[in-house]
Amino acid sequence: MATAYERFNLHATPEKFYIEACDDGANDVLVIDRVSTEMTLAGIKDIPPSGVTRPICGIMGTVRLVAGMYLIVITRKRKVGDLFGHTVWKAVEFDVISYKKTILHLTDIQMQDNKTFLTMISSVLNTDGFYFCTDYDLTHTQQRLSNTSPDFQEMSLLERADQRFVWNGNLLREIISQPELHKFAFPVIHGFIVMKPCCINGKVFQWILISRRSCFRAGVRYYVRGIDSEGHAANFVETEQIVQYNNARASFVQTRGSMPFFWSQRPNLKYKPKPQISTETNHMDGFRRHFESQVLIYGKQVILNLVNQKGSELPLEQAFAKMVNGMENGLIKYIAFDFHKECSKMRWHRLQILVDAVSEMQDEFGYFMVSSDGKVSSEQSGTFRSNCMDCLDRTNVIQSLLARRSLQSQLQRMGVLHVGQRIEEQADFEKIYKNAWADNANACAKQYAGTGALKTDFTRTGKRTHWGLVMDGWNSMIRYYKNNFSDGFRQDSIDLFLGNYTVDETDGLTPLHAQKDWKFLLLPVIMVVAFSMCIICLLMAGDTWTETLAYVLFWGMASALTAAVIVVNGREFVDAPKLVQKEKMD
Repeated sequence: MATAYERFNLHATPEKFYIEACDDGANDVLVIDRVSTEMTLAGIKDIPPSGVTRPICGIMGTVRLVAGMYLIVITRKRKVGDLFGHTVWKAVEFDVISYKKTILHLTDIQMQDNKTFLTMISSVLNTDGFYFCTDYDLTHTQQRLSNTSPDFQEMSLLERADQRFVWNGNLLREIISQPELHKFAFPVIHGFIVMKPCCINGKVFQWILISRRSCFRAGVRYYVRGIDSEGHAANFVETEQIVQYNNARASFVQTRGSMPFFWSQRPNLKYKPKPQISTETNHMDGFRRHFESQVLIYGKQVILNLVNQKGSELPLEQAFAKMVNGMENGLIKYIAFDFHKECSKMRWHRLQILVDAVSEMQDEFGYFMVSSDGKVSSEQSGTFRSNCMDCLDRTNVIQSLLARRSLQSQLQRMGVLHVGQRIEEQADFEKIYKNAWADNANACAKQYAGTGALKTDFTRTGKRTHWGLVMDGWNSMIRYYKNNFSDGFRQDSIDLFLGNYTVDETDGLTPLHAQKDWKFLLLPVIMVVAFSMCIICLLMAGDTWTETLAYVLFWGMASALTAAVIVVNGREFVDAPKLVQKEKMD
């Protein structure tokens, strides 16, 4: 396999960037012309001595903003662990460097827009969870990597990567188009990776959890739901649990993703906006594309739909069940499990009902396993596709239980667990396992919903606690604020980063200057003034209590009526995306 370079020096002159490969025996230099933006390959002898030199850890790519092109580099990385002898890194810090030496050629408005776009790029880069490896393909599961051709093995990391999970694919377009430059870049995934050396019965093994977020239909909680016309589901995450012991290794894969039909849940200041199923779209086309793709990649599908079977979530559950039945595909099975109803009043032990119900199917699907002599001894023939509304909190709890059941079988088969022993009885490993799955929940939740996950007290401890309920309440309040007042900017940031929106330097005004309706400016001021006057009237009583009451009632009513008008027109007061107005924003 063609590997990528691991260490670099960046030499900057006013005319060019020289990115020198510093690996042992390397002589290559990537030259980027800061005026023409052309990229070429050169040698170390071509680096001028006058340049300003700094070490960098890698190239994320390039992006065009109002001021022109920018180079995005990784400036600090942290080792996560070793995966079969290959070092996996987490990208920790980045730098965004302008090709242009000055931005004085821009107007004031252009400067402000450029600054906003830079903030958007930084916002995505500062979202925790970017990982890479320079000599191993992190975008594929163990099973996919084992079923490859010799030609695939000879491809560069950029060519062979699963494009669903390459988050810097858009940024690397120019490098990807020039195969001779491929050694200077590597695919970066977004999600979560943890690697832990563990010990049971004196036998040391490596336990690994990898969650890969799809960059197709990526976005934030309320602005990206359902699927697009290509069948890509919102918040799609592939989670692979790997265990390695004595050269034997096993892998168990699960997926999560938004309910794969056309529905939306736009924020409108209400705590829980009502989901809307599109009445103008042919759902079955996208639905069929989604599951045909899933079956092709993962085999048989068991859908675990964990949404409420009452209230506003019920129509979604019914629509999902109806579409699965309409497909008449024997490879797809649908199971609805009302998580909140079954586990109400802290009855979390009832989750075992679902685990038991799918146990036969899980045994049938099996898992991927390679014996210590390097031969494939079993393959996974199907996956569980779990979802709730956000595919975060409820979903992660169920996935951790199914993964534990698979791990029980794998460790017994490898000889780590004795006959009759259970993982739950291994206190040290259980702590590692539960904390890692809770950290996975937090990472996925922060990337999609903006806060840590809910229900992680159960994942960490195996039981629901009152403190956990308090923390869920706190996280829910933060989610409410972010979903209504900052997620539009976050959605724009992701769309810019992934290339769903591209900046054209020749354009005059960007979509950032969309004008707000007069209500957006005036009504909040009236409400605040009315509420303030109500408080003042209470504190500064009039001559009689009837006079005070009249003032309080007047200003209180004015405040309440204004608040009611704001809530009724809630969509106009939330922070909505400005850059991309297409099907996913409906």
